[in-house]
Formats: sequence, structure tokens, C-alpha cells
Amino acid sequence: MSEFPSRRPPSEPRIAFHKTEMRPILDVYGRLVMAGEARDYAIGMHKDHAIFAIFRRHAENPTWRIEKQPHLANMQGQYVVYGQAGQVLRRGRDLQQVLRVFDRKRFTVVK
Repeated sequence: MSEFPSRRPPSEPRIAFHKTEMRPILDVYGRLVMAGEARDYAIGMHKDHAIFAIFRRHAENPTWRIEKQPHLANMQGQYVVYGQAGQVLRRGRDLQQVLRVFDRKRFTVVK
């Protein structure tokens, strides 16, 4: 018998956002909340990627997803912003440059 029978084996390592990456992401999320375009978020950590999902309403699919995929760092860039329909809005190696997709003027309906 083992000396510590209730000890679990170590779990697989997971990809996560670092504190220096979370600050600009939360800044963008805060601006979207202030503009009334976002109400909720979720963070997912998986073995091959991390996700920060931004929701317009609680029970919907995410309006935007910011993903970190380290295995693509040397090819297309490890950061990706996806739209609601799954289209790639911006991809790159630098998180600040990728998040600039949220700085653009939004289209508004003029009556």
C-alpha cells in the first residue's frame, strides 16, 4: 500500500492566460460592458488552448472569443479573436495588436 492512498496523480498541464495577458483582455471587456455590448464572460483552460469568451447575454453563444493557442506561435500567431459565427476577426503574435479589433468604430443604424 501507498503511504498516501488518497493522493491523486498529477493532472495534465493546461494552457492558461498569464496575468500580463489578462490585464488587456479585461480592459477590453470592461469597455464593452460600459458600452452595453457585453454582460458576461467565461474562461476556459484546455490542454492545447485557453479561451476568454465574451457574452452579450447570459444564455447565448459567445459574441467574441479570444483564444491563446501556443502551438501556432511560430506559424500564424498564438492569439486569435473569433466572431459569433466562428469567423476569424484577427490573428497574430502580439496580444495588444490582436485586441485592436475592438478599437474600431462600430456600425450604427442612422434614422
